[in-house]
Amino acid sequence: MITSPEELPPVSRTAVGVAALRALESQRPDRLFEDSYAGAFSVAGRAVLGDGDRLEGGLGEVFAEQVAVRTRFFDEYVRGSRQVVLLAAGLDARAFRLEWPDGARVFELDLPDVLRFKDEVLAELGAEPKCERIEVPADLTQDWVTKLREAGFDASRPTTWLAEGLLVYLGREAAEGLLARVTELSVPGSRVSFEHRPEGERDGLLQRARRVGGPVTELWRGGLGAEAPQWLAERGWQSEMVTVRDLAAGYGREVRDETTGGFLVATKR
Repeated sequence: MITSPEELPPVSRTAVGVAALRALESQRPDRLFEDSYAGAFSVAGRAVLGDGDRLEGGLGEVFAEQVAVRTRFFDEYVRGSRQVVLLAAGLDARAFRLEWPDGARVFELDLPDVLRFKDEVLAELGAEPKCERIEVPADLTQDWVTKLREAGFDASRPTTWLAEGLLVYLGREAAEGLLARVTELSVPGSRVSFEHRPEGERDGLLQRARRVGGPVTELWRGGLGAEAPQWLAERGWQSEMVTVRDLAAGYGREVRDETTGGFLVATKR
């Protein structure tokens, strides 16, 4: 019996909606990626965003292109890495759908109920990871570092960290605490990436989402906001940003919103 998504906390339930959007993108003839597991997560999660027609006018329509570009970009970001930590891994299936180098280890951190739900869906599909996948049940607002170390994380090796769709749900203090722990665990050459919106709440995508409204937008706390690059620089990271608009153009897509948002990729010096 698959765990009901209603048993998951509100922020974690948003992962079901993102899976629905990944499933829709995977059906397009011009898809930016292929996620053969997303549809099963969407169905098991009772497809909380509905089908393509029902997405019209809702948050699904607002975020569909953003999620497509984000997934493709982060796929490319982690590809080739040998030690990866997915912070709030959610229903991402990169350990199963991407090709990994020999010896690659992917640590998936998330709440126990999220990982349990994910495992039950994957087990029904008979899915097998293409790397060493290591689950770390943990609350990222508490002591997740000890659990990560106990799971076999090697802090002496360069690490690729990914905080996909996470920081916006954290307040400033929690976001700083999370990234401070990442900094402490990162040797030179390690990388970290997450979404970044220099204009904050004035960003076109966020403004359109706020107009649509709904429980997802009510969960947003802003993370580090526009100061993220400076915060990282002060702690030994060299960061660069790529915009969703530029990425979409390179992928042959258009972005509707007047947005300067995109993704930071920072390397530990």
